[in-house]
Amino acid sequence: MSDAPPVSAGDGGPDRPPIWSRPERGSRGPAPAHSRDAIVVAAVALADAEGLAAVSMRAVASALGTGAGSLYRYLSSRDDLLDLMTDRVIGELRPYPQAEGDWLDTMVLLGRRQLALFGAHPWLLDVFHRASGVGPESLAWFDNCIRVLEPLPCAVTAKFEAIAMMTGVLSLFARREAAGAGPLSFAGVDLAAYPHLVAAFGQPSAPAPRADLVERTLRSLLTGLLLGEAG
Repeated sequence: MSDAPPVSAGDGGPDRPPIWSRPERGSRGPAPAHSRDAIVVAAVALADAEGLAAVSMRAVASALGTGAGSLYRYLSSRDDLLDLMTDRVIGELRPYPQAEGDWLDTMVLLGRRQLALFGAHPWLLDVFHRASGVGPESLAWFDNCIRVLEPLPCAVTAKFEAIAMMTGVLSLFARREAAGAGPLSFAGVDLAAYPHLVAAFGQPSAPAPRADLVERTLRSLLTGLLLGEAG
C-alpha cells in the first residue's frame, strides 16, 4: 500500500516541472514546520544507514517527528525526494580542483572523488542514472568537467561521452568494492583443459605498476576517447 495521497488531475504526471523549478512548499496549509532541505538531509541519513529501500515518505516523516502527509506540502512523490537526494550528495564533490595543470591529472582526481562519493553513499549507484535527477549540482559537475576538458580540440559530444563513460566505469569499481570482491583468482581450479590459461600463468610476473587499476583505467579510457577523437 502506498503512503502517497491521491493525485488530483493536474497535480502530477510526466509533464510536471522538475522539483528544482517548483516552490519550496505549497501555498496552502499551516505554517511550515520543516524545510525541503531538512527533509532531504533526513532522507540521505536514512539511505546511508539502511539502504534506499528504507526511504519512504512515511519513514522520512517519522525521522522528522511528523506525519507522512505533511511532507506532501514540500514534495509530490518519493521520486521528487530521490531526485533531491541525488543532487544533494553530488554537491559533496565540491570544491572542484583547479584545472591549471594537466587536464588528465585533473580528471583522474575528479574520478577518484566520484568513486569516494559512491563509497560514502552506496545507494547513489541505484539512482544517479535517473534523468530526472539531473539538478543544479549535477549540472555544475558537468560544467566543471567541460571546463577541465576545454583545451582539447575534440567535439563536445566526445567530451560528454567520455564523462559518461568515466562515471559508468567508476560505478562498476564501486559496486565491486561494495560487494567486497577481491582480485580474480583461479586458485584451486584445475586448468589442465585450458592451455592458454596455463601458458599465461606460466609466464614471469610483470613488475607491479606504479598506478593502481582505477587510475590506469581512467587514464587509458580518457586518452583513448579524447585524444583519439582529437587526432
